[in-house]
Amino acid sequence: MRILKVIYNGKILDIRAVWMEDKQKGIVKMIDQRLLPWKLTFFISTSYAETAWAIKHMVVRGAPTIGVTAAYGVYQAALRIDQLDEYKFLGDLKNAVRELQKTRPTAVNLFNTTNEMLKKAEMLVNKGYTIKEIREQLGEHAEEIVNREVSANKRIGEFGETLIKDGYSILTHCNAGALAAVDYGTALAPIRFAHYKGKKIVVYVDETRPWLQGARLTAWELEMEGIPYYLISDNAAGYFMWRGDIDIIIVGADRITMNGDVANKIGTYKLAIIAKENGIPFYVAAPLSSFDPNIRSGEEIPIEERSPDEILYVRGELKNGDIKKVLIAPKKAKVRNPVFDITPAKYITGYITEIGILRNSDDIREALKKR
Repeated sequence: MRILKVIYNGKILDIRAVWMEDKQKGIVKMIDQRLLPWKLTFFISTSYAETAWAIKHMVVRGAPTIGVTAAYGVYQAALRIDQLDEYKFLGDLKNAVRELQKTRPTAVNLFNTTNEMLKKAEMLVNKGYTIKEIREQLGEHAEEIVNREVSANKRIGEFGETLIKDGYSILTHCNAGALAAVDYGTALAPIRFAHYKGKKIVVYVDETRPWLQGARLTAWELEMEGIPYYLISDNAAGYFMWRGDIDIIIVGADRITMNGDVANKIGTYKLAIIAKENGIPFYVAAPLSSFDPNIRSGEEIPIEERSPDEILYVRGELKNGDIKKVLIAPKKAKVRNPVFDITPAKYITGYITEIGILRNSDDIREALKKR
């Protein structure tokens, strides 16, 4: 069953954020998130290079979706490597993995899934499998990664829903829904399950400058589901917390360290501080695939900085339906555009995962032993 509810031309589509359209040809299809909510279009990738481009240029985004898309990319590379020697094949596959890993530096899922696919290929080569057999098994393994991710997100929803009481107002930041996590979502999964149980809830959606994932994507997902929400400017979140309008905050994560620090969309850190000041529970929803056992604290996480144009311009739909990019600042303005920040563990109430709610670094260490 698919949870991502998409209404297209009056019909409900049974799709995910990304999927293998044609396994034999290695064609991957994904919702083009750059054009939502104005237009629902699909990006079709026929090679790992096109998949890498799609990740880098935000056709797909969100740590779990990036990881799954990259796993498909490794399979696409395996299909097109023209080598008869298994070890030369493996060398070319490693090069493709490196190219995929260069696309986005912060989300750990990208590295986890591509390394997992590469290790699978190495194991098959060492066991004497033919290239044809290796390709077939890599295709199957990519789908296993996808299904594992979706299953984890479902359980995140089931555990997280217990934290949401009837009548709650929930604040979320960026988009941690099905678009960001293939299906269900991470931060939106508990919200979806609370809605399915008939709880009367309302979601406060940060617009999330500069890419506006909240305004464009989270609001779109909630509208598709019929979940009540308010879209607010990023700077209004503190006001609503101070007023007592927010009962709980749930956000996603792109990487979580062993001490519990969290890299998430820029602006998360200040929300966590204000939540602490106002006594509001602040939860991070993420699968164990978003935890990085190799990094001790947030200071070690590489933070991506993107183009100044994302700050200088905004995109929107004109009355005639055209989508245009509009300059909102002096053209020569100097810009810094970090797209993630670090929220220290001391501001986080708990981590909603597929095995339950973790509360501290000891819980994290124990959970990763079971992964």
